[in-house]
Amino acid sequence: MGRYHIRVATGAWLFSGSFNRVQLWLVGERGEAELELQLRPARGQVEEIEQDVPQDLGPLLFVKLRKHHSLVEDAWFCDRITVQGPGTLKETAFPCYRWVQGEDLLTLPEGTARLAGENTLDKFQKHREKELKERKLIYCWDTWHEGLPLTIAADSVKDLPPDMKFHGGKRLDYEWTGKTGLLEMILKRVYNFLNSWDSLEDFDQIFWGPKSTLCEKVHQHWKDDELFGYQFLNGTNPMMLRRSTSLPSRLVLPSGMEELRAQLEKELQNGSLFEADFILLDGIAANVIQGEKQYLAAPLVMLKMEPSGKLLPMVIQIQPPNASYPTPPLFLPSDPPLAWLLAKTWVRSSDFQVHQLQYHLLNTHMLAEVIAVATMRCLPGLHPVFKLLIPHTRYTMEMNLRGRIHFNSESGIFSQAVSTGGGPHVQLLRRAMAKLTYSSLCPPEHLADRGLLGIPSALYAHDALRLWEITARYVEGIIHLFYHGDDIVRGDTELQAWCREITEVGLCQAQDRGENWAEKRKLFRHSAQSPLFSCLLQSRSALSFPYNVHLSDALPSMQQSTSASMTGVLGP
Repeated sequence: MGRYHIRVATGAWLFSGSFNRVQLWLVGERGEAELELQLRPARGQVEEIEQDVPQDLGPLLFVKLRKHHSLVEDAWFCDRITVQGPGTLKETAFPCYRWVQGEDLLTLPEGTARLAGENTLDKFQKHREKELKERKLIYCWDTWHEGLPLTIAADSVKDLPPDMKFHGGKRLDYEWTGKTGLLEMILKRVYNFLNSWDSLEDFDQIFWGPKSTLCEKVHQHWKDDELFGYQFLNGTNPMMLRRSTSLPSRLVLPSGMEELRAQLEKELQNGSLFEADFILLDGIAANVIQGEKQYLAAPLVMLKMEPSGKLLPMVIQIQPPNASYPTPPLFLPSDPPLAWLLAKTWVRSSDFQVHQLQYHLLNTHMLAEVIAVATMRCLPGLHPVFKLLIPHTRYTMEMNLRGRIHFNSESGIFSQAVSTGGGPHVQLLRRAMAKLTYSSLCPPEHLADRGLLGIPSALYAHDALRLWEITARYVEGIIHLFYHGDDIVRGDTELQAWCREITEVGLCQAQDRGENWAEKRKLFRHSAQSPLFSCLLQSRSALSFPYNVHLSDALPSMQQSTSASMTGVLGP
C-alpha cells in the first residue's frame, strides 16, 4: 500500500471551473488504480487529494480522468495534475491545458517531452498514435481562396475546436476593443459631419485623444523627406527597401534628366543608392467603395543614403512604363511642394496595401495558421516541437477566422475603406504567395539579400538580428536536447510528417522554394525558430509604427499633378 498526494490545478480564466464531478485514475508501469474521491474543480484553485492505493503502481505513466454530469454539461479547463508517489518517488507532472467536455475518458501522459519510440508496443507510442488520429478528425484543412495557404475548416467561431477559441477574458478584451474603436469612429463622423476639409491641418479633427511621443513626432514631420526615408528603414513596413545593384529597368529617364541620371549612377557606384519597388501592385484593379472607383499605384522610389545615415528620396515613379505611357512621369524633390507631397502620399498608400496584405496578413497570420494546424495534426503533445510552439499559436485560429469573416464581408472594414478590399486583395495575396521563400522568413538571409546589413541607421535590421539571435539560443537549447545530428532529424517520422504537412499541404506544394529543412538539423532549427519570429515578433512589429497619413482611397489621378492644388490633394 502507498499514499499518493495529488494536486489538480484549474485555469484562472472566466468559466474555467465546473460544477460537474471529475473522476481520476492513476496508471503506472505495474498497475492502475481508480481514486475514490471525486472533485468539483473551482476556477483558479488547486485541489489537493491524498489517497491510499493498495497495489504498487510503480513509476506513473498516465493520469486518466472523466467528467460526469447529471443535468447540465459544464466544461472544465484543466491546467495540470501533479502526483507525489509514496516513499522516494519524485513528483510527476501531467500537463493538460485544455477544455474537458462531455463524458469521454481523457488520458494525460507524463509530461516529459520525448521523441517517438521505435517500439510500436510501447504505451506512449500507442497514446501518440491515438492522439494524432483523433486530432486529424478535429483539425481539418479548408481552402479560403485557390492559390493561397490553407486554413482551419470552420465557418464561424463556434465551429472551432474549444482549445483554439479565445478564453473568456481574451474574448471580452478583443470585443471591447473593437466596440470602443467603432464608437470612436461614429463620434468622429458625427463631429465632422458638417465640417469640410480645406487644408491638411483639418485632418487634426479626426486625431483627437491621447497620442504617444512617436505619434506626435510623425504628426509634426510627416511631410519631411527625412521622415519619409526613415520609414523605409525603421517604420511600419521596413521590408520593401533594398540596396540597388543597378538602375531598375522600369526607371525610364527622359531626355533632359541627364543630371538626375548622373546623380543616380554616382550613388550607385558609392553603394549608397537604394530602391523600394511596389511592382506587386501593377495591374491590380482597385476597389469600388460606395459607388466610387478607387485607385492603386505601383510606385518606384529611388533613395540615397547620406554619410550621416539619413535616407532621402531622389525620384518617384508612380507607375511602371506601359503601352499608353512608355515614359511615365517622374517626381522630384524640386517639384512644386504639393506635387511632391502627393507623390510621396501615393507611395505611402501603396506601402500600406503591400504591408497589410503581404507582410502582415500572409507572412505572419496565414503562415502562423498553417503551422498551427499542421502542429495539431502531426505532432503529439509529448513531442518537443509541439511543446515549443503551442504557447505561441494559442489564439491564431480564432484571430484569423475573425479576420477572414471581415475580409469576406461586404460590410467589413477592408471592403469599405481600403483600395485593395472587395476582391483585389486576393490577387495581391496570390502574387505575394508566389514570392514567399524559406529565406524570406529568416532575417539574416533576407536582410543580406536586400543589402541592408551593416547600416548604422537601419535600426529595424539591428533589432531583428538581435531578436533572431535571442530566439535562436532559446530554440537551440531545446532542440539540442533531442536532436544531436541530421540522422535523428531524418529519422523522426512525426517531424517529417509535420514538415510535409506545412510545405506540401498547407502552403500548397511550396516544398521546392528553398532547401529541404526537414533533412538537416541546422535548417530544422531555423524552421522551428522562424514561426516564433515571423508569427510572434514580426506580427507585433507590424503594428508598432504609425503611418503618417492615409489618403489612400481619396487620391486623384497624378496625370495633372504638376499643377497640384489643395483640392487635388484632398479630393473634390
